[in-house]
Amino acid sequence: MVLFNAATKELTAKIVYYGPGLCGKTTNLQHVYDTLPGEGRGKMLSLATQTDRTLFFDFLPIDLGTIRGMKTRVQLYTVPGQVFYDATRKLVLRGADAVVFVADSQAPALESNKESFQNLIANLKEQGTDLSKIPHVIQWNKRDTPNALPVATLNKEINLFGVPTFEACAMRGEGVKETLTGVARLVLKSLAEKYGGGVVEEPPPTVLTGGEPLSPPPPPPAMVESTKPLEVEELSAGELLEEIDEFPVDAAFSLTHTPAPTHMPHRSVVEVPIVLDRSLFSGEGPVEIKLKLYIK
Repeated sequence: MVLFNAATKELTAKIVYYGPGLCGKTTNLQHVYDTLPGEGRGKMLSLATQTDRTLFFDFLPIDLGTIRGMKTRVQLYTVPGQVFYDATRKLVLRGADAVVFVADSQAPALESNKESFQNLIANLKEQGTDLSKIPHVIQWNKRDTPNALPVATLNKEINLFGVPTFEACAMRGEGVKETLTGVARLVLKSLAEKYGGGVVEEPPPTVLTGGEPLSPPPPPPAMVESTKPLEVEELSAGELLEEIDEFPVDAAFSLTHTPAPTHMPHRSVVEVPIVLDRSLFSGEGPVEIKLKLYIK
């Protein structure tokens, strides 16, 4: 579920932290939130249950680069780990662009880790998504415990798709930033392949959690006209929005259209076709509506 904000020139990607109960998902998010600069993060929201919590906040990383001049904002979610909250897990997982599976390294937790990972695969499959085809990483949490299993054993039992893994002790903040940076870079690469022709414009090196201000990066190169439309999927009530196509600016000028009124100066006119669910209207077939966006 990639959201496109033309006003702020941002793509928003959703990353879900998944895993069994008490594995450290919430601790991960709380540490990330506490170490982010206040001006670059949104408000943390919490949905509490009797034994677990679902957390959410978003932030704007400053060192991940851009796609066609657009920054990537990241939304982080946790899911309840308890088995009887499976419906909530499905809801939170819906539309995820990437997953961080947090595993408890302790030997007694091995079976619950394996069950949770299979539950992740099943829930994604139910939504028409294959875990092997979306960006995901695994964090081996609680590596400081005396009964922590060897990483090789955990990899063999849980890491079915050979994805990157990170050792961590979330209570002390160890490995938390590395895990998030790893999955965020996979997301950026995936979005670049879909929407940016595989090109990621790298910023000057810095750290995910802020640091000394750096000079702004050079302006991105001029966008090359592409015949591939920018497809943005946005889940909403009823899934009414089916498809959005972005036309190249030059192509928009070549279309026959009436010039905008003189009191509304603009650089380009973009026609955006939107197909709505036909159940909203009487008659046969969908109704196509074209919006003209005047961009100053």
